[in-house]
Amino acid sequence: MTTRRRIGLLVPSTNATAEPDFNMAVPEGVTVHSHRLWLDVDYANEAAIDHLNAQLRDGARQLAAAAVEVVAMAGTTNSFYKGVDGSSWMESEMREGSGVPSVASSPSVAKALRHYGVHKISIATPYPDWNNQRLREYFTSIGFDVLNVDGDPRIADGHAQHMNDQDPLDIADFAVDICRDQADALFCSCSGWRSMEAAAEMEKRIGKLVVTTNQATIWRALKVIGVNQAKPGFGRLLAEMPPVSDRMS
Repeated sequence: MTTRRRIGLLVPSTNATAEPDFNMAVPEGVTVHSHRLWLDVDYANEAAIDHLNAQLRDGARQLAAAAVEVVAMAGTTNSFYKGVDGSSWMESEMREGSGVPSVASSPSVAKALRHYGVHKISIATPYPDWNNQRLREYFTSIGFDVLNVDGDPRIADGHAQHMNDQDPLDIADFAVDICRDQADALFCSCSGWRSMEAAAEMEKRIGKLVVTTNQATIWRALKVIGVNQAKPGFGRLLAEMPPVSDRMS
C-alpha cells in the first residue's frame, strides 16, 4: 500500500470554501487535513486579523501531529494586511510551529502571477474598503500595476461568512465585468469565495489568466511536496502546474 501524501490546511473558522476547494483539486494519493482558527465574523479590522494570526503557530503544531508534509494557510487578508513582512512572518511562524515547509496565500498568488509574466492586474473581491485598500497596497508594493480593486457590492459587507454562499457563476459574472481590457490577468481574492470553481469559465470569457486565492495556495502546497499534478477544471495554473520561483518582486 502506498503511503498517502498529506497537506495540512489552516482555515479561518468562518471559512466553508477552502476545504472543499482543496479536496476537489488535489490528485489521488494526496489527502488534506485541516485545523480551524477563530475569526470574528466582523473581520474587517486589524484586531480580528491579529487574533487570527496569533493562532498560527499552535495550529501548525497541531497539524504536524498528523505527519503532514506542508502547512498551508488558506487566507488572503491575514497574509496581506501587514505587507510583505507580515506574510513572511506568517510563513515563518507556521514553519516554526510545525517543523515543515509552510505557505501563505498572498505570496503564493504573487509567485503565480510572476511566473506568467503578469504586470497589470485587475482584482475582484468580496471585501469592503478596508480590505481592498490593504490588498492594493500589498500588490503595489511588490511591483504590480494594480489597475483596480473592486468588491462585489452584493456581499462586500465585512461579514466573514457571506462570501461562502455566493454562486460561482455569479462570481464569474462580477469578476469578468470588472476586469480591465489592459489587464494581463485577473486575480480573485479571498479563500472563502468560491471563485476557483469558476476560474476556467472566467479564463474562457476574458482570454486571460485567472488566479484565485485557493488555486494558488493549492498549487504551491502541492509543488512544495513534489506533486506535479492537480485535478483538471480549475484554471490554467492548476492545469499546467508550473515551477515555483522564490521571486516576489
